[in-house]
Amino acid sequence: MDCLKSADIVHLSDPDFQVLEDGSVYTTSSVVLSSGQRSFTIWLFSTDSQEEREISVHLEGPGEVLNKRPHTEKVLSRAKRRWAPIPCSMLENSLGPFPLFLQQIQSDTAQNYTIYYSIRGPGVDKEPLNLFYVERDTGNLYCTGRVDREQYESFELTAFATTPDGYTPEYPLPLLIKIEDENDNYPIFTQKLYSFTVQENSRIGSTVGEVCATDLDEPDTMHTRLRYSILEQSPSPPMLFTMHPSTGVITTTSAQLDRELIDKYQLLIKVQDMDGQYFGLHTTAKCIITIEDVNDNLPTFTRTTYVTSVEENTVNVEILRLTVQDKDLVNSPNWRANYTILKGNENGNFKIVTDPKTNEGILCVIKPLDYEERQQVTLQIGVVNEAPYTREASSKSPMSTATVTVTVTNQDEGPECIPPMQTVRIQENVPVGTRNDGYKAYDPETRSSNGIRYRKLSDPRGWVTVNEDSGLITIFRALDREAETVRNGIYNITVLALDADGRSCTGTLGIILEDVNDNGPFIPKQTVVICKATMSSAEIVAVDLDDPVNGPPFDFSLESSDSEVQRIWRLTRINDTAARLSYQNDPSFGSYAVPIRVTDRLGLSSVTTLNVIVCDCITESDCTLRSGERTGYADVRLGPWAILAILLGIALLFCILFTLVCSVSRASKQQKILPDDLAQQNLIVSNTEAPGDDKVYSTNGLTTQTMGASGQTAFTTMGTGVKSGGQETIEMVKGGQQTLDSRRGAGYHHHTLDPCRGGHVEVDNYRHTYSEWYNFIQPRLGDETIRGHTLIKN
Repeated sequence: MDCLKSADIVHLSDPDFQVLEDGSVYTTSSVVLSSGQRSFTIWLFSTDSQEEREISVHLEGPGEVLNKRPHTEKVLSRAKRRWAPIPCSMLENSLGPFPLFLQQIQSDTAQNYTIYYSIRGPGVDKEPLNLFYVERDTGNLYCTGRVDREQYESFELTAFATTPDGYTPEYPLPLLIKIEDENDNYPIFTQKLYSFTVQENSRIGSTVGEVCATDLDEPDTMHTRLRYSILEQSPSPPMLFTMHPSTGVITTTSAQLDRELIDKYQLLIKVQDMDGQYFGLHTTAKCIITIEDVNDNLPTFTRTTYVTSVEENTVNVEILRLTVQDKDLVNSPNWRANYTILKGNENGNFKIVTDPKTNEGILCVIKPLDYEERQQVTLQIGVVNEAPYTREASSKSPMSTATVTVTVTNQDEGPECIPPMQTVRIQENVPVGTRNDGYKAYDPETRSSNGIRYRKLSDPRGWVTVNEDSGLITIFRALDREAETVRNGIYNITVLALDADGRSCTGTLGIILEDVNDNGPFIPKQTVVICKATMSSAEIVAVDLDDPVNGPPFDFSLESSDSEVQRIWRLTRINDTAARLSYQNDPSFGSYAVPIRVTDRLGLSSVTTLNVIVCDCITESDCTLRSGERTGYADVRLGPWAILAILLGIALLFCILFTLVCSVSRASKQQKILPDDLAQQNLIVSNTEAPGDDKVYSTNGLTTQTMGASGQTAFTTMGTGVKSGGQETIEMVKGGQQTLDSRRGAGYHHHTLDPCRGGHVEVDNYRHTYSEWYNFIQPRLGDETIRGHTLIKN
């Protein structure tokens, strides 16, 4: 274990064995002890102490080991140094002379053998080729040229010692050649020009930026220990910046950075290796520091007072431009101004905006001024920047103000229609030709109506005329408060007022029509439905177009001398405007005319004849008249269920007809073609009973047979003839074999109609032609003997 702790190279003389890192000896393959014993040697070499130790290992068979005492391994005593040399080095960029001797490698076996030396590895047979070589006989190692450490830090070569016949008495020797660094590389800044920004008025010690440099020489040596410094500042001192010598961080040394004085500084900076010693290598670079603007200057008005004027009734015009000064950066938020009207604009006549190009304040009139109300307006205007002011301690107010005096000049104005809506009161029953006050306009200069002319612009009903000079109105047609053009009792006309210069204004004259009792109350709903199953009365409501003072409460009464009306109907008051109409003496279903007189509170009345329908229904919408009831029911509508039932009946009828047509069409395709005169007619049994025996007449192959009185005969094209319970069916089949079955009671008769015999069939020994049958049956279609049969044309 002691040997392994100090040894870093292990060799074995027998390749069938190996030594692991923990010192264990293992076989690398199956080992056969042919003679019962085997021996090999382990060499241990320490590159640090250049010493070698040797361990001999002796293997014996299991039987022999059992008979002997355990063998104790013995580490040999210190051997003398062998051919392993100490690591060598060479200075980079050496000037020679070349080839440059580095060291000698020599093997102890050279005492007994002739030894040839050789080397391999980078710098020999690998890139860079032929940089090193060794003399074969002496073992002297040489370098043939300069080496750059930044390209090759070291070379790991392998040396070999062999005899002329190729025997290798020594193991390959690792040979390390280290290239010693020389301070041959200048430190270099990562940028030739650095750009940083810092806000003006920054505190002392504020970080501006950081520079960085690199050096390709060997790290962690004086060759790469860098030191930063500022050589000069432009503009010239006082120096406002400093640089940390180790980190290259630039900071401020003064709080007096003022962009308005100097907005940019240029520094010449240096970096030097050898920790800044005078003999160290150095390079320089430039650093531009831009001073960033902050809002440390308030905008100030160039004047504190302004005077301007504006004509009355003028809007959306510019009347003044106010200028300010600001030392901050132009077109930045620190420079752009925001103007505010602080006082004098309570009525909202003015507004002020900023001109984005000149930064001036533009004062405008947005609401007309009236000379007659105010001849002069004084405004106080303030200004601030878009960005907030940053000076923490300042005796100045953060807002600059100026006073603007606006003089309002007089304008020769047209008439004023004030107020735009004027009213007069007139009773609706005044006679035509009555004169009344009209619309009045005024001259704003004189506050009088002299010299103003009037014209009527609109008069929906043409009720009045307007005097051109005075504006007085005259009733031209009878007034009616209940007319459609009257809204809430007011009738509006539009009047145009003009002065001598043609300037005008427009106003509205509202004629308030005072109501008179000229309309009697009436019942608007003149058709009343009473569902007798659920109702015994109906509610009727009256209205009066007059004002409420001439309206309800109403009095309801039956207005008829007909005793029948008085017998059936009765009125009962519900409230001031409604009454209940109820029937008595159980009237029949139908329609009734019931005249009702309604009288208002002042005695004015009117008669409304109601159409009262007494109906067999549940709701009014379901009301229908039954047949046989009174006529005059034209106003009753069919309910939705009645309409639906009619539609369903029509649809069912169409379905039945469609089914019959399809059945006849299908049967006609299956039957055989008969002669035209025969195929066009069939006898079909009806259910109408008649006295006497029914007879069947057959011509041209048809059967004629007498049946019982209760029997019925049918000629069809369906396929079989069957009689059951006293009824008999005879079938005519188109084409093929025709049969006739007659069944009476438990027995039956079968008759065959054979078309192959010329269409003649003998039944009870009777034969008839078709023409005979036709001549016989035609005049007897109405006779009792064949009443139960119907002739149908196909």
